[in-house]
Amino acid sequence: MLLSLHVKNLALIEEEEVTFTDGLNILTGETGAGKSIIIGSVNLALGAKADKAIIRTGADYALIEMTFLADNETQIAKLKEMDLPIEEDGTILIKRKILPGRSACSVCGESVTLRQLREIAELLIDIYGQRENQKLLRREAQLLTVDEYAGEEAERLKASVAQRYKKWRALTSEWEKDDLDDAARKREVDLLSYELREIEEAEIRDGEDEELENRYRLLENFRKISEAAGQAGYRTSGGEGSAEDAIDRASRELSSVYGVDPALDALADQLSEVGDLLSDFNRALNEYIRDLTFDPAEFEQIQDRLNLINHLKDKYGRTIDDIEKARAEREERLSFLEDYENGRRKLKKDIAAEYKALLDLCEALSAVRKNAAARFASGLREALLDLNFPQVEFESRFESGEAHLSANGYDKLVFYISMNPGESPRPLEQIASGGELSRIMLGMKTVFAGKDEIHTFIFDEIDTGISGMTAWKVAEKMGRLATNHQILCITHLPQIASMQDSHYSIAKESIDGRTMTHIRRLSEEESDCEVARLLGADTITDAALINARDMKRRALSAKGGEG
Repeated sequence: MLLSLHVKNLALIEEEEVTFTDGLNILTGETGAGKSIIIGSVNLALGAKADKAIIRTGADYALIEMTFLADNETQIAKLKEMDLPIEEDGTILIKRKILPGRSACSVCGESVTLRQLREIAELLIDIYGQRENQKLLRREAQLLTVDEYAGEEAERLKASVAQRYKKWRALTSEWEKDDLDDAARKREVDLLSYELREIEEAEIRDGEDEELENRYRLLENFRKISEAAGQAGYRTSGGEGSAEDAIDRASRELSSVYGVDPALDALADQLSEVGDLLSDFNRALNEYIRDLTFDPAEFEQIQDRLNLINHLKDKYGRTIDDIEKARAEREERLSFLEDYENGRRKLKKDIAAEYKALLDLCEALSAVRKNAAARFASGLREALLDLNFPQVEFESRFESGEAHLSANGYDKLVFYISMNPGESPRPLEQIASGGELSRIMLGMKTVFAGKDEIHTFIFDEIDTGISGMTAWKVAEKMGRLATNHQILCITHLPQIASMQDSHYSIAKESIDGRTMTHIRRLSEEESDCEVARLLGADTITDAALINARDMKRRALSAKGGEG
């Protein structure tokens, strides 16, 4: 459920905050008042693409905050899978700050990407407008609608089909790749045999390259190392004037007054320790110099060995481990080619088994879809009759079979509908007008109402192209849907507005040369006046108010309240 919306510095909005209620929240206003900005701000908060032009003139950024309450355990479980720190009471705060060139998004105080934000939004709210209606005309969306209605069983089978299809395609690709004639097979065997001999004869040890490179660096810099070590030895232990001689002289000086001052005695002890350390250093350095040798033959041998290893790295991988993996892959491939006919027979058998298993899963998925489609069509026909279609025929026509095989199964589906007596059903995209699509979408949401895990819907201009009795039917259907869901509906029809549980006005005004859009919740009396305005009253007279209140009493009666 959407609890509140806070918008700052967005287009014509300076700063607005509004709280929503459960049930049917109606938003009305004059044309151009900024109703689209309100829906736009919701879309932006939920991850829609943002442009710096939407930032209010003179402002550095735009900010949208939405507070939701998770409505069921499934929602909460899925949100927790995303590692979001949901409040104990189920409150979720979504915040998006839009700056020129970038935006910052957070959920419950944690930064998220736009992709994550969209995934979270899909769990919390459904938004329906003309664009969503047009999606319904795409046939892939029609099959997806049936899949969503079928629920978890269809999702499980679709996942299994996709996994099995991927495995079958991998096997068929392997079959096509290995369809070799004798000459091609012999050429590949010869090449693999040569490469295997090349790797095996090298007999490379793990870590050998690092050992050789270290030894190579030492030999390559032998002269510099020898000279530096010799000079260091001369400076530290070369007799008179060396570091060792200087420390020895200083120690003798301090020893002559040892025992007079404890502080000086401590310094004398430190100097003695330095002398001992320097003696240890000189012994180790002399041993190093004594062992330091240069063998031209060894240097050349190391060069040759490193060249061989680097040649194999260039050919088979960047590391010795890569070379070993290349050897294992070539052994496996050579074994397959040397027993080619048996390998092909086994692969063909595996492909056949995988294909049969795939078709069995597709058949099971198709059965689930067709069963769900029949139930969906029956429910939708009833819903559409309630929405003032004089006669409705609706059916889901399937084309199923291997010709349509994909990772999504082997079904193609088209919604067929007839809304007038005597007309044969035709594909939905060929006959539905904008107003009819809006009603069909509302009918679908009614059919899904008992299955939907999302509690909050936004309907943007669901009333496009309807009026009169049809408008009443749509209002009644929306009122019934709102008994178990939270609905936010932007409308210009008094019939729908009169069905409200909460009524909000969106208005535009100019202050000090700046235009601003405001949204606020109306009192009962203000709502009466707004319904009267929607009924076409230029001036809100007593007669117009009586008419509006009568319409609202009729709406209350339709919802099951007292008229």
